[in-house]
Amino acid sequence: MRKGLRRIRGAIGMGVTWAAAWFAAGSVPRWVLGINTDAPLPLVFGVFGFFAGVIFAALLASTAAGRRFEEMSLPRFAGWGAVGGLLLSALFAMAASLGWGEVLAVAPTFALAGALSASGSLAVARRAVRRELPNSRGDAPELLDPARPGRASRS
Repeated sequence: MRKGLRRIRGAIGMGVTWAAAWFAAGSVPRWVLGINTDAPLPLVFGVFGFFAGVIFAALLASTAAGRRFEEMSLPRFAGWGAVGGLLLSALFAMAASLGWGEVLAVAPTFALAGALSASGSLAVARRAVRRELPNSRGDAPELLDPARPGRASRS
């Protein structure tokens, strides 16, 4: 039960992180290019980013469970992000009742965005793991001898 709750919390965290990144990407057409639309693009991109992040986290949990970030390759991680983007485009097409032409236009965009987001997530996660590790030279910690408090054992 506890492991399942951690995975759900991680999926929501991934979704929120991707939503923030996609929200920022959705701001570019509005503020940089001056494109005005009826729907607020940053909000729409943010919602899609959230769902893409949750889908990616579910894919990752089912395919790479138990692996550390150092053990995962960037191309495979990006591939799972692209698969997550394709699944998102399929869900979007079913919900919006889009035709095949619209699906084929949306799917590569979501796949590319998912691959880029997954690559960025792995890069940030690897950097965070590296910063958490103590700056050690590979020396093993000395074990204390219980018979002599404060002194290292000679075994």
